[in-house]
This record gives sequence, structure tokens and C-alpha cells, in this order.
Amino acid sequence: MFTQKLTTICQPSLLALAVSGVAHAQYDDPNATNSIAFDLDRSPGIVQAGCLPYAAGSVVVTSQGPVEVMDIAVDGLPKNVVLDVFVIQVPNPPFGLSWYQGDLETDANGHGEEQFIGRFSKETFVVALGVAASPVVHRDPFTDADKNPKTDPVHTYHIGLWFDSPYDASAAGCPDSVTPFNGEHNAGVQVLNTSSFDDLAGPLFQLE
Repeated sequence: MFTQKLTTICQPSLLALAVSGVAHAQYDDPNATNSIAFDLDRSPGIVQAGCLPYAAGSVVVTSQGPVEVMDIAVDGLPKNVVLDVFVIQVPNPPFGLSWYQGDLETDANGHGEEQFIGRFSKETFVVALGVAASPVVHRDPFTDADKNPKTDPVHTYHIGLWFDSPYDASAAGCPDSVTPFNGEHNAGVQVLNTSSFDDLAGPLFQLE
């Protein structure tokens, strides 16, 4: 059962207003009528550490037919830091299969906004019909796998944001743990996620 209400938006003109009042031209498309909006919450690790008490985020996802447009806005964060955005299988450790979307940078007021285009709906999944060789690009602090695991389709309906740097996390009074959640696999801890939704019913599941 959901512990957070998810909002369905049926008018594209209202969509941009849900993300800090920022308008985007593509929302004028009369065909873009299927949208959802939901909040991001402080990760359990951040809560336990007692840091970033005002960190929060909001997400709006709009279907454009072949793709979805996802807008993320965050507040209450350190100024001028980079966060790494992932679509993940479950919101908290061990996170499951995770897909790197890109970066979001905060401004001098700890506010940040970014837009991502991809598949962020009920159809979001990962599949590997068999094992294949994979390039090993990084070896420190986390080594890339040289092959993938075989897996049936696994749906990934949650969102997570990580500090790009453990030093930024430490400066904010958060744990300085190193995680693989950036392009160089030397990111900091998770800051925000969708853990108010059930592990098996992440918010992206609601968008057809």
C-alpha cells in the first residue's frame, strides 16, 4: 500500500507549475495529457545522520508518447553541489538494478532543477537474456563487472539522488561514505529518494 498520494495531472498547462513555476514549451503539446507528480523524501541514511533537515524534492513526469519528460526540483540542499540522478529498483539499500540518468546542480540558494527525457513509466525495465562481456572502465574505488548477470525483465519504478562527491556530503554534516553512484563510481551517499512509496510499487508504475 502507498504511504504517499500520487497526483495525476490531466492538463499540460498545469504541469510546469508543479515544478517551482518553471514552464517548458513541450508541455503545450495537446497530446501530452498523461502526467504524474510526486515528492522526494530524505533518505533514511540522511535522516539517521541528522543532516540536511530541510532537503526536499518534487518530480513531475509527463508522457510524450514514445518517451517521457521528467522534471526534478530540489531545495534545502548545500549550495553549488552536484547530485546524481538514478532510476532504481527499490529506494533504499541494496537499491537493486539502477540506471544513471544524469546530474542536477544546486545554485547559491541550495535550489536545483533539471529535466530528463527517457522511459519513466510502467514500461521502465531492465532485461538481460544472457551473459555477455562488458567493458571494465573503472577499477577504483569500485571495479566494473566484466560481464552482466542474466535476468528476466526487472521493473525499476523508483528515483534516487546521490551526492556526486563524498566531500560535499561530509561538508554538509552527512556521512562521507563512498558509493558507486556516479560516472566515476566515487559518489557520496544518497540524499533523496521515493521511499514513501512501497518497494514494489514505485511512483513510475502509475504512469501508463
